[in-house]
Amino acid sequence: MTELAASFDAQLSTLAPYLIYLVTGAIVFFETAVLFAFFLPGDSILFSAGLVAAAHPDVNVLILVTVIFLAAFLGDQIGFVLGRLVGRPYLEKNKSPRMQSMIARSERFYEHTGWWAVVAARFFPWIRTFVPPIAGASHMNYYKFLSANALGALLWGVGITLAGFYAATLPWVKTWSYAIAAFFICASVVSALLNYLRHRR
Repeated sequence: MTELAASFDAQLSTLAPYLIYLVTGAIVFFETAVLFAFFLPGDSILFSAGLVAAAHPDVNVLILVTVIFLAAFLGDQIGFVLGRLVGRPYLEKNKSPRMQSMIARSERFYEHTGWWAVVAARFFPWIRTFVPPIAGASHMNYYKFLSANALGALLWGVGITLAGFYAATLPWVKTWSYAIAAFFICASVVSALLNYLRHRR
């Protein structure tokens, strides 16, 4: 990620500060809100934006992380709402037993393990784009999704950006995002396994 971020760093550093905020926020928002934008390099953009903020005194890192947090949070919220309002009615049109079984399994998963899954998905490219609409279509509790979304936006968006910001002077900070990701991914897997074992029992 560091090498890719360095290339984005060179491109972002030529922009005016307000354009850096705008471009970074737009990429984060569209990657999380729009399904066909799943290919956008969110992780690298965040780390690169942090590097640029550290190197250029005109870029205010507080404004930057605020824009990123809001973009990441609102992007997932929109994905969730679209999944609830559009995705679920579309799925329910298919009355086949297989589809109904898939919907039921998704609902059970998001009821028991959805909170961890929403947070952990932030650290998986591509997957983070699809989890919110699936959560919405699976009727995940709105307030559980809201809290998981806020924490995920904070840990992923703000965390990786600050990792890039401090990496120039504190190289060990680059491991923050990976440590956070490892914790929530492991927690999600353990939670899913425990729920599976309890269901079988």
